[in-house]
Amino acid sequence: MKVGVAGAGLIVPTFLRAAALVETMEVQALFARKDQVRADICENFNVPVGYDTYEKLLADPDLDVIYVALPNNLHFSFAREALEAGKHVILEKPFTVTYEEAARLAALAREKKRYLFEAITNLYNPNFAKIQELLPKLGDIKIVEMNYSQYSSRYDAFQQGIICPVFDPAKAGGALMDLNVYNIHLATELFGRPKSVHYYANMERQVDTSGILILEYPDFPCVCIAAKDCGAPCCINIQGNKGCIHSSSMPNELKEFSFIENKCQPKTYQLADSSERLFYELATFAALYERKDEAAFEKRLCHSLLVMEVLDQARRV
Repeated sequence: MKVGVAGAGLIVPTFLRAAALVETMEVQALFARKDQVRADICENFNVPVGYDTYEKLLADPDLDVIYVALPNNLHFSFAREALEAGKHVILEKPFTVTYEEAARLAALAREKKRYLFEAITNLYNPNFAKIQELLPKLGDIKIVEMNYSQYSSRYDAFQQGIICPVFDPAKAGGALMDLNVYNIHLATELFGRPKSVHYYANMERQVDTSGILILEYPDFPCVCIAAKDCGAPCCINIQGNKGCIHSSSMPNELKEFSFIENKCQPKTYQLADSSERLFYELATFAALYERKDEAAFEKRLCHSLLVMEVLDQARRV
């Protein structure tokens, strides 16, 4: 497949390094408005064509897939235009700003018979597949805790009034959309739709710089913490009456975890052998694309819609 990239943010070089490792994925073009930025990325990553407008990128007949890596508030409009142009779409997290936007994109993708795939790292990591396999051995789940706290390199500037997209409420910035979304993906993939959602946020300049999200399930609470205004060791703890699963990795990377049955020694797993954290999501997309697995794409799309439901509820409370 031939891929075009929309955007030139920090995630784009990471994407390009990972895409280069996927045998069937070939990045052919990139759209970025700033001439020097576009030229530098194309030169550094051997991207053959650079476009100065999105319209030119979408008009390229050789492109099969568009990877949208722009500020959150632009995800909906850019993905919609790509779908309308007949392109498949890999859309960076968070999927959209609202559930309504996500539902409209999903309907359009189904109408156009195009694949719409959210780029979320942790669900395609081999460590996560192993966690899913081991989960029943924990017995009855009692407590789930996930913490993704990382003092942002942009927070000092934010406090001085210099607002970048990740802290801009007008661009759907904030800790929930930037970091806690990874926790939500993990929780809903493992446990499904929560019965209720409660979000307690620390607000500055009308944006959540940190917060605690509580997903209530019928038999246990799941506490999801994310912070950009303070730091702490990241962790994932899934506790059952027969044991627990623990990871000290950042939830977006999930580099390792331990499975600890009651009265047994921990068993540690490090199954992700790629140093490029986006590799597994792109390899999954490529494999599904090559075999035209519409059912699998639909399943992934439904999961993204569920995550957007949770985000919508959290942002309303």
